[in-house]
Order: sequence, then structure tokens, then C-alpha cells
Amino acid sequence: MSWVEAFPKAKLILEVKPTESQSEEAILFWLHMNEDRQQWLTNAIMLIQKNYKKSKIIVLANVPIQAEALYALSLGAVGYCHAYSAPEVLREIKTVISHGGLWLGSELLKRLIEVSAKLVGNQPKHVESLLAQLTKRQKDVAIEAAKGLSNKEIARILKITERTVKAHLAATFECLKVKDRLQLALMLNRNYRR
Repeated sequence: MSWVEAFPKAKLILEVKPTESQSEEAILFWLHMNEDRQQWLTNAIMLIQKNYKKSKIIVLANVPIQAEALYALSLGAVGYCHAYSAPEVLREIKTVISHGGLWLGSELLKRLIEVSAKLVGNQPKHVESLLAQLTKRQKDVAIEAAKGLSNKEIARILKITERTVKAHLAATFECLKVKDRLQLALMLNRNYRR
């Protein structure tokens, strides 16, 4: 599996069992779903949260389902992705989660951005003041990312490498004090027009 390649030193736990004591250690759990999905997901997340107070949980699904992703997040998971994501994607997910962000699949992220853009209206002057803090290229990348586009799509549109997109996004997140793409999208939303 690609997670073994991404995290060769990770510990595999085949079953989450209740313990007598609670761990204060911050642990990142990659929870690979089995077939009896929803009830199992609820039980597993609740058990992990009970025994590991500072845990962060990312759900891995063989067949990702948007409604299930939202359900997992409502239970306290901080990420949801395809179980067979490439190792570099899994490492990127870990980085985002470790910095306090959320990880959602690109389709779910796009839908959330669309809904939030309809519900939340930033004032154009406020959006302009935020974008004025960025370089021209950071601004271009931020606008495309706020639409819900992937790094690959942004790179193709702007005719730059994915690595450059990642660098611009990292600088943008730091400059605007946001943790992830969803926060960036909520901050800028679709009311901005070039």
C-alpha cells in the first residue's frame, strides 16, 4: 500500500481497543475503513478520541463518498482521502494536518467552496486588501486555489510547475494567516473578479 511507502516507520494497529488510561501523546491516526462503514467509522473515531485526547484522525476510504467525508469530519476526523493515494499526496496530507488544517478530496472541496461563495459574501475592498499583501504570482495562484482547483490544474493554467504552485501556496497561507485551501477560499470566495 502507498501509505507504507509514505510512512515506512508507522505502526500498524489492526484493531483499536479500549484502554484503562488516556494517552496525552499527539498521534496521527490513518483510519482505513472496512466494509460496514458508517457504524464502524463512528465506533472507531469515538474510541480513538476517548483513548487519545490529542489524536488527529484521517480516514482512508477504498471508495470515497462525499457524504461519508462530511460525516467523518462531523465526528471529529480532520481528513478524508482515497486509501490508495500516492505516497507524496499522503505526505502532503500529513503536513496540512500537522499545521492545523483539514484535508478533503478535491471534489468535496470544490462543492464546499461553491456553497460558501453563495452563502458568504466578502466585501470586494476587503478581498482586494488581502490580495494586495501578495506578489502577483501568489495572487494568481491564490485566486485559482480559492476556486477549488488542484495544484496540477493551477500549474497547467498558469504555465508553471506544481512545485512552484506549492511554494506560492505555502507563502500565501503564511502571509494571509490561513491553514488550508478551504480557509483561503472562504476568505477570498467567488465574489472576487479579475
